Amino acid sequence: MNRIRKMFSFGSAFISGIFFKFQFEVPIDWSKTYVICPNHTSNLDITSMVLLMKNDFVFFGKEELKDNIVTGLYFKTIDIPVNRESKMSAFRAFKRAGEYLKQGTSVVIFPEGLISNDYPPVLYPFKNGPFRLAIEHHVPILPVTICNAWNIMWDDGSKYGSRPGTCEIRVHQPIDTTGLTLADADALRDQVYAVLHQELNGYKKVLA
Repeated sequence: MNRIRKMFSFGSAFISGIFFKFQFEVPIDWSKTYVICPNHTSNLDITSMVLLMKNDFVFFGKEELKDNIVTGLYFKTIDIPVNRESKMSAFRAFKRAGEYLKQGTSVVIFPEGLISNDYPPVLYPFKNGPFRLAIEHHVPILPVTICNAWNIMWDDGSKYGSRPGTCEIRVHQPIDTTGLTLADADALRDQVYAVLHQELNGYKKVLA
């Protein structure tokens, strides 16, 4: 299903005149399992992650994505929907995510837990869940900065319109969680936030 998803993502973006440029801080070993943590400002973020991944993966996202005509098929089958208002739903979703990690399937989680309503967008505080998950299952975090997808397609595709262009994505060095405990989750969260925040600020300065 991920192969189908890649073909659909590439085809729909190509027809729309939207392309994706990936820059890697270091070469990524795609034989490893990761918890991937990108920022989130646009529906194009999902497409960019689909095209980035070279190993088996699933998304962790809001329950409403089950009702979307494009994402619904995947969130009813392989992806992990969560009702963030329900502690039981969150527990079950993270348990399922852990099972995927044990099987060697990477999990893409947007740690902000929402799309910014600010224009230009700001980086919202990160939730702890992705970092606790990575520590519990001894897998590295892969931080990803999506620099400008919001400027090409706003989250609803209409408020500020959409246009052809190139989405620039920075893939950072993986962060090892070996030897960490759950007591280190906050520090790991803050470390990843700092990486993305610094990259976004640097990108804004280049544009200015």
